Amino acid sequence: MSTMAEPLTGIRACLFDVYGTLFDVHAPVSSRLIRVGDPAVERALSDTWRRKQLEYTWLRTVMGEHVDFWTITGQALDYAMASVGLNDKVLRAKLMEAYLALPPFPDTRPVIEALSAAGMPLGILSNGTPVMLSAVLATAGLTGHFSQVLSVESVGAFKPAREVYAFGPEALGMAPHEIAFVSSNGWDIAGAAHFGYSAVWINRGDLPADGLPGTPKAVLGGLSQLPALLGRA
Repeated sequence: MSTMAEPLTGIRACLFDVYGTLFDVHAPVSSRLIRVGDPAVERALSDTWRRKQLEYTWLRTVMGEHVDFWTITGQALDYAMASVGLNDKVLRAKLMEAYLALPPFPDTRPVIEALSAAGMPLGILSNGTPVMLSAVLATAGLTGHFSQVLSVESVGAFKPAREVYAFGPEALGMAPHEIAFVSSNGWDIAGAAHFGYSAVWINRGDLPADGLPGTPKAVLGGLSQLPALLGRA
C-alpha cells in the first residue's frame, strides 16, 4: 500500500526508527538457525521473538518497570525458544550476537546516502540501547550519516510513550511538525503522528492501518520514495 502525496513542505530533519525500518529483525533466525532446518519452526521462532519483544516494551512501560532493550530482547528470545521447544544456550548466544549486526534492507543505504548528500539532517529515535544502536550502525557503515542517535534509555520508557517522542524535538531544537518521523511499525507511526511529527509509514508488509489515534502524512511501500517525498530527490 502506498499513498504517496505531494512532497512534504517545511521538513527540516528526518528521524528514523531502526528495527524493522532500516534493519531486518528477522535475519538472525533465517541466517543462524541452520540446525533446526524446519521453515515452520524458524518462522514461529522469529515471529514470536519479535512479537514478545514489542509486547514486553509496552507492558513494562505501563507497569513502570523499565529494563533496557537488550534485556528485553533476551527475555523475548527465551520465551520464543521455549515456545518451539528449543533449549540451546549456544544457539541463543549466536542469535543475540546477530542482533548487534542486523543487515540493512536493500533500500536503506541508498536512501540514507541520498538524503545525507542532499543536506537533510538525519537522526535515530529507537528503543535500542546506545550500545545496540552503535553496533548495528557501525556494522552497516552508516554511523557517519546520523547527527543524532537517540535511545529511549535517556527517558526510561519505550515507544509509543509521549515522553519518548518529545525527546526528538528537544534534541534537534525543532518543532515536531518540522521533523519527518519514519517507521515501518504502524503503532509507532500512530504514536509519532499523535504526538505531532510529520509521520511517514514505511508499510513494508502492506498492512491495514491500526485503529489508533494519529494519521501519517504519507504511506510508502519502501524507503526508496522517501527522498522525493521530502523534496530531496
